[in-house]
Amino acid sequence: MPLRVTFLGTAGAVPTTDRNPSGIFVARDGEGLLFDAGEGTQRQMMRFGTGFSISNLFVTHLHGDHVLGIPGLLQTMAFNDRERPLSIYTPDGTRQQLRELIGALGTRLSFPLHVTAVEDGDVAHRGDDYEVRAFETDHDTRSVGYALVEDDRKGRFDRERAEDLGVPVGPKFSTLHEGNPVELEDGTVVEPEQIVGDPRPGRTIVYTGDTRPTAATVEAAADSDLLIHDATFAEDGADRAAKTAHSTAREAAEVASRAGVERLALVHLSSRYAGYPDGHLAEAREVFDGTALVPDDGDELEIPYPNQE
Repeated sequence: MPLRVTFLGTAGAVPTTDRNPSGIFVARDGEGLLFDAGEGTQRQMMRFGTGFSISNLFVTHLHGDHVLGIPGLLQTMAFNDRERPLSIYTPDGTRQQLRELIGALGTRLSFPLHVTAVEDGDVAHRGDDYEVRAFETDHDTRSVGYALVEDDRKGRFDRERAEDLGVPVGPKFSTLHEGNPVELEDGTVVEPEQIVGDPRPGRTIVYTGDTRPTAATVEAAADSDLLIHDATFAEDGADRAAKTAHSTAREAAEVASRAGVERLALVHLSSRYAGYPDGHLAEAREVFDGTALVPDDGDELEIPYPNQE
């Protein structure tokens, strides 16, 4: 099942000519999920071909560089006569503010809009075979991060073993793979454990939004396939990062290392670094042995199943 991340916006609070404010698009088996929507997000969606067919929008916090793209995006959806409902999730205590932002244009939407407040530990959204969980972050306003966590997959079905035990090819294979025993013509009962291996893990993507390094992020990102972490500053801006409740690239990498993640994407780069993220990468790689990257706007990542299983 395809799982693809498109980085729509990787800039910090001030956009640059190359980097748009925050926006992460996740495509999973034909479903679109959007995480934050800074100014210009809808244009980035057009530019990079994600389309507007999103089912859920997850907001980490209400700073402008994460939400100012929402009213325009909703207006465009209405102009296109969207009818399918859209759900937006926002940190607890910010629901009314977000609704006021959306309502400021006075646009009459053509579709139902549901705005739900979430807090640390909530399952914001339950989809087919996955869920999106909110977790605590440490910013200078009400904020949360989000973890997209797939359910475990069925274990591998050992067809050769099944045939050796006398299970006929056909519906009984499916019954066993679903975890139910089957009875053969001679009365022998074959249990699923004899045929089906242990459940295999799904994939996990974690997005922090703006935050200081936290133990909660380490916990949410444990063994994840991709951690998308605030890296507003390099180490030359460590003091500024602490004062503004952001992280440095090195701090993000330390979180990734502690969590044992496979890949770390450093985003929300301050405009002071413009198009030169080499320092971020060098600092991250000093403490993180996995794959670290500083994505450009428009970059895509395909997230494979663990061990390509």
